Amino acid sequence: MGIDAEKTGFDYDVAVIGCGPAGATFARLVSPHRRVIVFEKQNGGGKPADLEFGKCCGGLLAPDAQKQLALQGLTLPRDILVDPQIFAVRTMDIAGSGQAKLPERYYQRSYINLSRLRFDNWLRSLCPTERILKCAYVKSVSRLSESRGFAVEYVKNNQRNTVTAGLLVGADGGQSLVRRLFFPNNGIDRYAAVQEWYGASDLSPFYGAVFDAELTDCYGWLISKDRYLVAGGAFPLDGAAQRFSAFKEKLKGRGIPLENPVKREGCLVCRPKSISSVCDGKDGVFLIGEAAGFISPSSLEGISWALESGALLAGVLSGEPQGANRRYHSAVRGIRLRLAGKMLKSPFLYTPFIRHIILKSGVASLSIDL
Repeated sequence: MGIDAEKTGFDYDVAVIGCGPAGATFARLVSPHRRVIVFEKQNGGGKPADLEFGKCCGGLLAPDAQKQLALQGLTLPRDILVDPQIFAVRTMDIAGSGQAKLPERYYQRSYINLSRLRFDNWLRSLCPTERILKCAYVKSVSRLSESRGFAVEYVKNNQRNTVTAGLLVGADGGQSLVRRLFFPNNGIDRYAAVQEWYGASDLSPFYGAVFDAELTDCYGWLISKDRYLVAGGAFPLDGAAQRFSAFKEKLKGRGIPLENPVKREGCLVCRPKSISSVCDGKDGVFLIGEAAGFISPSSLEGISWALESGALLAGVLSGEPQGANRRYHSAVRGIRLRLAGKMLKSPFLYTPFIRHIILKSGVASLSIDL
């Protein structure tokens, strides 16, 4: 399985679909001797925060993601941070609006509040510019019949183009085209993540984790960002829009002002519930980040796994190409083990009876006077 483009006749050694945290990390760290092309459909952003349209994400950098940045020698630039930096999560269960309300609890957490779009753009800015093809929409990917390489068809400036590559990397998130094309039988549960931004200059800043088993077996969030409040959640695909509307109405009943949103963002998000739903690739195809199923089943945190898997694959493909899939599978063994542990713990968080006991007990919660 050679990946020397000049010897094999391919245009590139490696083609990467997607340039979020996983794809950008791979592009930054893989050997400069590899000819790499990364397809990125975004154009770089740069608009004010209230006009940006990025990935539907709360934009909180978890401790595991902070650790990965430290291990990679990276420090966050100031301009991607947003106010306020909050050190407690307000946990709410809003199911059963006609029943007695469960108490709300506050728990200490150490997240970094940031602009997700500016964070992604920063990671891209660290990559060699010649490797990233911006505003390029990949339409199809196929395996070449005469070799083990791949053909990538994409649209840029309203023109269709095709390039070939020896190896293929899927870094294209929850709705991964690469995964759907090459591993259609390796399914994974997907949810509709939807969030809206509201002006909130008069609202006390907070971060809220919101549960409602009547609307979703996942969770919702409320996050203050500068002068805005972001309200969102991950919902089953069946009736997701109606579930989100009901979710907002229940929050309004709790005194959260959600009127006249500035914008709405949405995407599909993966949620692995068994280790069999995790797929890191085969036969010259590699999956990193959420495309592989590397995302927390409890919090849907995926940045740390994206940074780690992108770096691991960069190390693998910087070496000898023979046996690369086998070496990558071995390299991500630790990720799979940690995911398996989170899968075992997740039902305790999402079982309403257990969660209600924890909230009522107040164990490990903070006493905050507001």
